[in-house]
Amino acid sequence: MTKLRKVSTSLCAAALAVPCLLSQAQAADQQRTSHVSPVTAQTAKEVLGVDYESGTLDSGVKGLTTTHATAPDASGVVRPGQASSYAVQHKVTLGDPGYESNGAPRSETATDLLKNGQFNVGDTQRYEFSVLLKDWQPYKPGDSESGDIVFQGKYAGGNVPAFYLMTKRNEVAFRSPHLNRQTTVVADLRPCINKWMNFRIDARWTTDDTGYFRVSVQLPGQSDYKQAASYENVRTYQPGNPADHGYIKWGLYRPSESIDKGDVPTRIVQHDNIRIFNLS
Repeated sequence: MTKLRKVSTSLCAAALAVPCLLSQAQAADQQRTSHVSPVTAQTAKEVLGVDYESGTLDSGVKGLTTTHATAPDASGVVRPGQASSYAVQHKVTLGDPGYESNGAPRSETATDLLKNGQFNVGDTQRYEFSVLLKDWQPYKPGDSESGDIVFQGKYAGGNVPAFYLMTKRNEVAFRSPHLNRQTTVVADLRPCINKWMNFRIDARWTTDDTGYFRVSVQLPGQSDYKQAASYENVRTYQPGNPADHGYIKWGLYRPSESIDKGDVPTRIVQHDNIRIFNLS
């Protein structure tokens, strides 16, 4: 059984107050996508909520998989959360085996073993979650340009992700590997360091070209979500190896980073209010 840990945290007083804005290139990318009508609350049924208000790493959800990294501070429950008492924190230090899981530098939580945390062909789901980049060291010209993955929609069976959200340089990007498409959804993350950002990803899971990925973002100071990316009429469920379901993961995964490449040695990310809705 995973040992439950609590760690203290504080918000950085020096965090910038300037709101994050989408770049002109990102706005042009949005204009090329199809118009998406918002899904009303009446058609969204919540099937899983992880808010960490239990003060434990599994958020009181039996079967939630917590990190396999062995370092004592690879994950922990921290105060405060996103307008709440608690959130979860994941930490990865490159070059230290205590922050590795399955041979890679990562510390993550997953819904693989939860029936209500899985997706299957034919499902239409919404994933909402809040992310805080804790004391994040910004990118500077000449630094490595590798990305840090903070949220994934993952096929079971060791497949590559269906999609993921990552920090890259000073941006936050949404990527679908098998579609070979990537879109910047936060043009400049620096004003958002040590502040909560809210994300929403809608997905229709299909093996033909009737699926979609739709990404919306609510940044500090914004009153509602704004659409940031939309991939319409695409095949969304196409694992390379057999997979009878998919699931979501959150935390920190640094697959292409190393000390030798000059990447930032230690990164910390917090998550809160992870929710899954059925839209179908």
